[in-house]
Formats: sequence, C-alpha cells, structure tokens
Amino acid sequence: METLDVTVIEPRLKHPTIFEKFDALPGGESFVIHNDHDPKPLYYQLVAERGQTFDWEYLLSGPEIWEVKISKLNIGEKPASIGELVASDFRKAEVFRKFGLDFCCGGKKSIKEACDEKGLDTTEVEKALKAVENLPKVREDDFNSWELDFLADYIVNTHHSYVTNAMPILDEFSSKVARVHGATHPEVVLIAQHYNAVANELRAHMPKEELMLFPYIKQMVAAKKEGLKLQPAGFGTIENPIRMMEAEHVSAGDNMEKVRQLSNDFTLPADACASYGVLFGKLEEFEQDLHRHIHLENNILFKKAIALEKELLG
Repeated sequence: METLDVTVIEPRLKHPTIFEKFDALPGGESFVIHNDHDPKPLYYQLVAERGQTFDWEYLLSGPEIWEVKISKLNIGEKPASIGELVASDFRKAEVFRKFGLDFCCGGKKSIKEACDEKGLDTTEVEKALKAVENLPKVREDDFNSWELDFLADYIVNTHHSYVTNAMPILDEFSSKVARVHGATHPEVVLIAQHYNAVANELRAHMPKEELMLFPYIKQMVAAKKEGLKLQPAGFGTIENPIRMMEAEHVSAGDNMEKVRQLSNDFTLPADACASYGVLFGKLEEFEQDLHRHIHLENNILFKKAIALEKELLG
C-alpha cells in the first residue's frame, strides 16, 4: 500500500494532490497519507466533494505524526451500517452507547448519517471504534454465526424471559415513585407514562414473534436443512411482519430514549429514596437489555431471515 507523505508537498497543492491520488485509485484499493497534523479538514472536504465513496481509518493519531488509510469503495458499495458493525463485533455497541448513537432501531444508518443527525464529530467516533478493535478480545457469543432457529430460541429464552420477569417490578416501582415523588419531581410521572407505553407494546409484541414470526423462521431453517419445499405463510412474504416488528421496535426505543432524557441518564436526585434508586437502576438495566434484544432481531435475525426466504423461494 503506497504512502503519500503530505509534509513534503507545498501547502496549496496538498489537497489537490490527495484528490488526484484518490480519483486515480481503483475501487477496493487504498493508500495512506502521512502528515504532521490531524487531516480532519481533508475528511470533510472528501465527504463534501466525493460523498460516501471512501473509508477513512486512522493508523496513527499524533501527537507528532498522523497517518490515515483512505480506501475507495467499489461502485454501488455502501459503508457498513452501525448495525452491521455491532453484529460483527459487539464491543462496538459500547462506543455507540457512549456517544448516544442508536445501534438497534437506528442500526441501518452509516456512522456519518448517525453522527450528522446528532451533531457529532464522525472522526472522533471512528477513533473510538478503532481503539476498541485494538483491545484484546474477551469471549463473546458470536451471534452472527448462529443458526437462525437457535438464535430465535435464544432471544425468547433470554430476552423475552427477562422482559417478562422485569416488567412486574418496573410496573410496581414506576407507579410508586410517580405517586410519592410526582409533586416534587414531575418528571417521574412522565417516566412512568413512557415506561408503560413500552411495557404495553412489548406485551403485545413478543407473542406475535413467538407464535407467528419465529415459528416461520424455524420452518425455513428446517426446509433448507431437509431439502423440503417451503410452505407459504399466511402473512405473505416475511418482510411484512418484520416491517411491523421493526416499527414497534422504533416506538419502544423512542419511549426508552425519552425515559433516559427525563431521568438525566438515570441520575438520582439528592432526595431520592430507596425505591427511586431501585426504579432507575432497573430502568437502565431494562434499556440495556432492550438494546441488545432489538439489535439481535433487526441487525441479524430479521436480515438473515429475509435473505433465507428469498433463497428458498428462488
């Protein structure tokens, strides 16, 4: 891979030289720029003038030397979405969570699209993601490699089960804290309302998955393994119920985001009682479980199930 030493180029010619190099690059190829300062202005100029046609990866990040690998995407190739990045390495979920970027319901967006919506610096997010990649890996379930029937059962036995067990506790404490502290902390009344909206939606949502969608996914897996003809589903293509499930995921995610905002990131006020602490701790746990739950469905299970149905139906 060729390295272009920008430090020896006359300042007025630096960006034109880099653009000339990029434009001459075949799709799928890369080159490295070597500089004595952060070339962030170049990144924004590339985005403005060439759009999402490249990948930008910091190899060195100062304080004296910066090196960036610029890769040209093939025609029609899109940058990986947030959901795809988390599906390939779940450690990146914590980076997106830190920056307030939604990797489950908003997982179809590119990093740039998500950052632009939040007013975030894309390069800072990408640096944080690169730092995670350089950390030694700890054991993490490789959900992306699981058979779809096994993954569906895992979601039911782990996440649906968690939600079923957690909701009675949250029902009790959200109602109690709103009743006792609502006069001095009116935000807890709104928190209870948004939580109730999520809970009511999940109570209707999970049975639809368990009784309709997931059995059809298992039927598809069995048909492929046994070489059988796939029997048509009453709901038509699987994309129909998946669109409904994803819309309900967005609604649940939006309500939990409002809970987080109203609670100031689950920060307890000075006069909080024990019940207040239990409520906020359980709500934060509930949100984290919901994010992984929705991620496994939207970014892995649903995506692969759509592809499998198309394969079986030819």
